[in-house]
Amino acid sequence: MVINRTQEDTLLALLNTTPVVEGTTHDALGTPSAGRAWARRHGGSGSSDELGCLIAVRDALQDVVRGEREPACLGEFLEGVSSVPDLSDGKLEWSLRAPEARRLAVETVLTWAGLQQARPGRLRPCANTECQRFLLDRSKPNSARWCSMAECGNRMKARRHYQRVKEAQSP
Repeated sequence: MVINRTQEDTLLALLNTTPVVEGTTHDALGTPSAGRAWARRHGGSGSSDELGCLIAVRDALQDVVRGEREPACLGEFLEGVSSVPDLSDGKLEWSLRAPEARRLAVETVLTWAGLQQARPGRLRPCANTECQRFLLDRSKPNSARWCSMAECGNRMKARRHYQRVKEAQSP
């Protein structure tokens, strides 16, 4: 499966719908209106069934990326899904067939699987243990550690600097 930047961004956006803000987890899909709006912004219908599927697949993907669950747990989201060939204008294209309420969730699982094959280890949790966000390292050296340099990166560097200064001043 060839994945594009939009699909990668949607996967990352879904994983990052439970950020910690001022010490409290906020769920961007937690209310029906917010969840429907999120789904519509990312190509979904915003139905209640779709929102339920998105929350379930998000929770499973977060656990898989963190290493807390095996990837096999994602199989349930792919049941009844198929890819159908279409030959037009001398070009072969594949169409995803999935129940409409599960289509966006299925696409995110397929994007995750495609990333695992094409760029293993690039999708990971933020190195800030107080953060629940994820990052997709698109850098050549694969050395990104934080979801955001401006937020977590700066905080973590400042924290390490403060600790070094404190240790240097200790008798």
